[in-house]
Amino acid sequence: MAEGEKIIPINIEDEMRGAYIDYSMSVIISRALPDVRDGLKPVHRRVLYGMSELGVSYNKSYKKSARIVGEVLGKYHPHGDSSVYDTMVRMAQDWSLRYPLVDGQGNFGSVDGDSPAAMRYTEARLKRLADELMGDLDKETVDFQPNFDDSLEEPSVMPAKFPNLLVNGTSGIAVGMATNMAPHNLTEVVNGIIAYLDNTDITIAELMEYITAPDFPTGGTIYGYEGVKQAFETGRGRIVVRAKAHYETTPTGKEQIVITEIPYMVNKASMIEKTAALINEKRIEGIADLRDESDRDGMRIVYDLKRDAMPNVVLNQLYKYTQLQSSFGVNNVALVKGRPMTLNLRDLIQHFVEHREEVVVRRTRFELAEAQKRAHILEGLLIALDHLDEVIALIRGSRDPEIARTELIDRFKLSEVQARAILDMRLQRLTGLERDKIVKEYDELTRLIDHLNDVLASPELQRQIIKDELNDIRERYGDARRTMIEYAGGDFSMEDMIADESMVITISNEGYIKRTPLDEYRSQSRGGVGSRGAASKQDDFTEHLFVATTHEYLLFFTELGRVFWLKVYEVPEGGKNAKGRPIQNLIEIPREDNVRSVLNVRGLRDPDYLENTYLMFCTEQGTVKKTPLEAYSRPRTAGINAITINEGDRLLDVQLTTGNSEVVVALRSGRAVRFHEGKVRSMGRSAAGVRGITLTDDNDRVVGMVCISDTSQELLVVSENGYGKRSELEEYRITNRGGKGVQAMKVTEKTGALVAIKDVNDGDDLMIINKSGITIRLRMADLRTIGRATQGVRLLKINEGDEISSVAKVAAEEKDSDVEATDENPTGVDPDTTPDADVAALTDPDALSAN
Repeated sequence: MAEGEKIIPINIEDEMRGAYIDYSMSVIISRALPDVRDGLKPVHRRVLYGMSELGVSYNKSYKKSARIVGEVLGKYHPHGDSSVYDTMVRMAQDWSLRYPLVDGQGNFGSVDGDSPAAMRYTEARLKRLADELMGDLDKETVDFQPNFDDSLEEPSVMPAKFPNLLVNGTSGIAVGMATNMAPHNLTEVVNGIIAYLDNTDITIAELMEYITAPDFPTGGTIYGYEGVKQAFETGRGRIVVRAKAHYETTPTGKEQIVITEIPYMVNKASMIEKTAALINEKRIEGIADLRDESDRDGMRIVYDLKRDAMPNVVLNQLYKYTQLQSSFGVNNVALVKGRPMTLNLRDLIQHFVEHREEVVVRRTRFELAEAQKRAHILEGLLIALDHLDEVIALIRGSRDPEIARTELIDRFKLSEVQARAILDMRLQRLTGLERDKIVKEYDELTRLIDHLNDVLASPELQRQIIKDELNDIRERYGDARRTMIEYAGGDFSMEDMIADESMVITISNEGYIKRTPLDEYRSQSRGGVGSRGAASKQDDFTEHLFVATTHEYLLFFTELGRVFWLKVYEVPEGGKNAKGRPIQNLIEIPREDNVRSVLNVRGLRDPDYLENTYLMFCTEQGTVKKTPLEAYSRPRTAGINAITINEGDRLLDVQLTTGNSEVVVALRSGRAVRFHEGKVRSMGRSAAGVRGITLTDDNDRVVGMVCISDTSQELLVVSENGYGKRSELEEYRITNRGGKGVQAMKVTEKTGALVAIKDVNDGDDLMIINKSGITIRLRMADLRTIGRATQGVRLLKINEGDEISSVAKVAAEEKDSDVEATDENPTGVDPDTTPDADVAALTDPDALSAN
């Protein structure tokens, strides 16, 4: 050991602990986490500042990336050229940053994960928005700090006229912590900050009215809002993002799924490759081919489907197994005064506003000092001009400038700065016009100084300046949202933006569904030939027809006993002649199953309504079952079991009841049984039910069921050859369930078998549709009441080989009303003659199920 040296024993645990803490703090503060004020990490800040100092602004020519990297590397960031170049490249990629800060020329990579060209091949310059980030750096608005070798100074933070951390987000992994912040829409963020400036006590919920959700540069759809809400409120949350998809049909009839936007940070080429592997492994079925048709006009990934594939099912498989659905884990960790903190939405806005207030104050002080310096000089010049002859004589009589300066200071009580300005003044400033300019400039400076003093004394003026600058940023750089929001899983419903209108829902035998505004159908007299109502494929016909309003839920019950949910406004709209869309595109019904009954329910969240409302089931073999609606109040995409169906049977009809209704079940043979609902006890979802009516013939089957709570209602029966009749309910005597029933209609070869039974009154219209698609709407008031055992009258002229397929009841049209249409009454219908408005539809709930 050399002389003067000594060994100091140190505990290795303490040394490692201290060294690791120093290392972790260095990573946290100087590498991985952004500053809450400008949203930049040190490397980003140094790249932007280096480019600014190099003079590659948005209005200057491009410079080689290698030149820029060398400038930043040599002056501010000695950590390797790849770190600097990769940082600059990312700030130029419009699929990485919502608002890019660098304007790149050349190959800067792609969304497929392609690497950028080497820095010697590419060029770059700053975007105009980056100039807004660094504006006023020369006005002492922020502190500067020494660079790595103390030879230069660099800004410790940018003035940041816009909230870069919110609009561009960031990600980074430090030691023991990480950050992952989502980008947002600039227009929304500015609106939110202005709302905060107007009311500093604003809540996060109120801020979310302006800043609705993250806005990713690659678009896509945010699926579900709970994660967004949690992220805004706590700074941490999981946001599910789905690709934007739609269905197309080729001229040859082949169905396709087309993807035009993918989730943020998903590698498109890798995703397609992994999807192809899943298809080969049979993990995903129904896809015949996939290809990438993306070009300079936009993204387009096409999935060709097999003939028997259901697009909705295939798309859900893609969402489940591929990156067409991915999650973005929000973790808002940023440096606040050098300390890492997790921040919610209001915190982020508050810290940005505080930073801008400090920048405005420091800039105002700088401008005030500069204005005062200039005013001071102008005051000296004005003194010299007021004593022009004396000043000229004094200068001419002086031996050298120093003596002249001293004489001027002593004679006119000037400062040294003023005296030097007089000596430096050119002779042309002595003209009268130049003197007027000096006076005008001095007056303007005086007003500016007064204004700047007012700004420094008034926090309100400071905040107004921030608002004005933000409004200017929004006007110049703001744009529309790219990422849509799909409120799912019980979130806020989009129905608030959709008019509540009555719709005719039609479902064909082969499963095509559509909705048509009710007013497209007009009334006709009894016995008319009808109008073309639903175009259909050959051998297809409309099997279900009923009326619902756009805000109601549709409950689809299949013949195998399952139930699915759908909002009416989610059903595609089409005219009377439109074919509609396959139900399988909307709900995941197995191909071997078919919809047998559909109910519309106003809401599934009112406990009183759910507990006091029941579903009455009826099968073709005469089995009935009653279950509370509450058992079906939790919608699931894949559906649930609604009733257990016995072998050889299938579900026919489901209706809503109140628990006190009377049930009438009719057979194809023309017989019907009437019993009180109380004869059927309430059962669970998995129960099969009890006997409702006895079938005496193996070829016989149930054709319909009505549940009546108003005994003044009459029963209408319709046969397949277009005959029908109204009879009083009392003609059907009440019996126990399970009986053989009484004759409801005299079935003959002329009438054909019974096809429907409905409860009606004079205020109803009847809509009848046959297998060829012909529809007629007629008034019940035109149909007289006759006996139960008769064969009835002709309702619809049936062509040879055709027959009735579906019957629905709707509210009568008031064609002869004298009431004029107004803003308060747009239909022009007398409210005293319309059905009960509590139903909020043109039909009562008991008549809204399909036959």
